Amino acid sequence: MFGNIGFPELLVILLIVLLLFGAKRLPDIARGLGKSLHEFKKGLKEIETDADDVKKS
Repeated sequence: MFGNIGFPELLVILLIVLLLFGAKRLPDIARGLGKSLHEFKKGLKEIETDADDVKKS
């Protein structure tokens, strides 16, 4: 159902976000989203490392 998001759908989503938050807040929102995504990936990597350590011992 929600398999692939095409370019038109992505454009509509970005337009709605722009209207809701305004052009001045958009870079701050993107920066915060990027930082949280980075932290999430770092946490996943730590969990995978811990799981591998448990398997080896």
